[in-house]
Amino acid sequence: MEPRGFCAGVKTAINTVVRLAEKYPNETIYIKHKIVHNSEVIRELQEKYHVVFVEKLSEIPNGARVVFSAHGTPPNVYAEAKERNLKVTDATCMLVEKVHSKAKEYAKQGVSIVLIGHNGHQEIIGTMGQAVMHLVENTQDVEKLNIEVNAPVAYITQTTLSIYETKNIELALRNKFPNLFFSRDDICYATTNRQEAVMSVINKIDFLLVVGDESSSNSRRLVETAQQRGINAYLISSFKDIKSAWVLGVRSVGITSGASAPE
Repeated sequence: MEPRGFCAGVKTAINTVVRLAEKYPNETIYIKHKIVHNSEVIRELQEKYHVVFVEKLSEIPNGARVVFSAHGTPPNVYAEAKERNLKVTDATCMLVEKVHSKAKEYAKQGVSIVLIGHNGHQEIIGTMGQAVMHLVENTQDVEKLNIEVNAPVAYITQTTLSIYETKNIELALRNKFPNLFFSRDDICYATTNRQEAVMSVINKIDFLLVVGDESSSNSRRLVETAQQRGINAYLISSFKDIKSAWVLGVRSVGITSGASAPE
């Protein structure tokens, strides 16, 4: 089903790496974290362009060339890169940058910030480095927030969440904080479009296949979108992952993909 293939942010990030590798063929291009969450893409970049993926800047020689991934990077990592004289190319997704800008603006205004997202995700690490904020993953976390109920509060969201996943959390925030800044959610349009596409066929299919990587948040959300509505859904990285038992008695199958899965 449409849409499928890379979203704009993923295309930009991958093209950034390819251009650098072709422009500087005699240099090793280091990439902090997976440029995108898709193991097939990572393998292809490693084999074709000999790029090296690292999780810590300490793994990169001083003065080398490094690309920061699409998921966003906290300010302290930029500072460390500057100290090490690393040649930095920033491939942060433009929508993630927008969330970072909102966080910094809210902080300037003295507003308490609540971030809706999944603890430990690379995008969350980058966003939480922009300002002091409170992370919530569910409505229970909202109840535990140590913020004065009448204080001005604003919320921002991880861009790869499900709009159906965040709905109840946003409602809980509005119910708890009367001075909540009403914010259009920050979920990526490519993610939302795919979720809506799944919803449009949910009553026409017996089960759903989502092509994507296990580490891809937006791909896992597509699986959950179907499962929450009683449809069996499976995340696969290739046709080899499909099990024959899944299709027994099945007449209609939906197929979609995450925003970091190649066409």
